[in-house]
Amino acid sequence: MEYIYAAMILHTTDKDINEENVKSIIEAADIEADDARIKALIAALEDVDIEEAMETTAMAAAPATPAASEEEVEEEVEEEEEEEDEEEAEEEAAAGLGALFG
Repeated sequence: MEYIYAAMILHTTDKDINEENVKSIIEAADIEADDARIKALIAALEDVDIEEAMETTAMAAAPATPAASEEEVEEEVEEEEEEEDEEEAEEEAAAGLGALFG
């Protein structure tokens, strides 16, 4: 997850999301950087609209209003779980790609 957070930090500060910048953030957090994971992250994010992904996640994480029905809340939870599953699948795919090149 810390690699995704590094990419989000770079995006929100309008910095290039590249291997060097991601590695700098990871190492600044006192974490040993894994070059293969960084390369896989960069490759996985190539076709991702990070702004849209962050907005979608933020909206899904927003608390339900008191007027929301039980059905609406369940739908939101299901959507959030699906997004988390997709994220996990992307991370696993990126890790698998990284293993091929490692």
